[in-house]
Amino acid sequence: MVQRPQYKRFGQNPNTGQGVSFIHNRRYQIVGGAITLIAGGYYVTHLETVPVTGRRRFIDVSPKQEEMMAKEAYKQVMRQFGNNMLPPNHPYVHYVKRVASRIIKAAGMENLEWEFHVIDSDEKNAFVLPGGKVFVFTGILPIAKNEDGLATVLGHEIAHQLARHSAEKLSFTKVALFIGVIVSLIFDPSWTMQRVMMDLGMMLPFSRKCESEADQIGLLLIAQACFDPRESVNMWARMASTERGLSLAFLNTHPASKDRIRKLEQWMPEALETFNKSDCRTTNAWADKFNKSGLAYW
Repeated sequence: MVQRPQYKRFGQNPNTGQGVSFIHNRRYQIVGGAITLIAGGYYVTHLETVPVTGRRRFIDVSPKQEEMMAKEAYKQVMRQFGNNMLPPNHPYVHYVKRVASRIIKAAGMENLEWEFHVIDSDEKNAFVLPGGKVFVFTGILPIAKNEDGLATVLGHEIAHQLARHSAEKLSFTKVALFIGVIVSLIFDPSWTMQRVMMDLGMMLPFSRKCESEADQIGLLLIAQACFDPRESVNMWARMASTERGLSLAFLNTHPASKDRIRKLEQWMPEALETFNKSDCRTTNAWADKFNKSGLAYW
């Protein structure tokens, strides 16, 4: 009886007929070890410390690269919202600029070319682009309610700029993709499963961490700028009252409002200490004069 030739899978051990595991293949061990060593060295040499919080993080995007990408993002935002921008002389724009200027001074970031845009929209949002381009939607002004509430919003956005979270996110994405490749080589999951694992296990938690850090830095900045940090809790309580439906925190890029309030209350003693150490009597006396002038105030 003639024995038919058997099909051998790629990587199959000719003696046992069993597949050769990727992690047990000597050649791949050497290559994988070299890649890991190089990647580890690159990672360690691009670690830096976040201002204020002292968190160590990986970042390999230079300010120049960040600036170039921000210019493109700025063009896209202007194309999308340009027709809804309030004019530069509008009271709301002056209102935002006045509050933000005090926070920027407290952050020591007057060297940037700051721009302030107010978008006429019911959306309850605000964001900042690298380089100091701040956008505030009119829909969030009633939630902010007063200067201290608006300072909470703007302090958070300016904190993103101070911490260079945009550059960190780009850098972290590279790390996530590298880990995703390693995982796919070892476990060979489907692309859909790999994407879900990356989003739930890495990208979304990372985003929430940056948002929480911006809350913390922003709280200290507004206290330094002589805005009442206690109003931040009230502002987020007002925001929470507008939220509808069930929100699963682990599926969101931002922490839930109730979680933000809990964290702010934890950081409040330090913020109040900063507030009390600042020369806030003089600063707030000048602020009261501006408020009495009738300029945009909710």
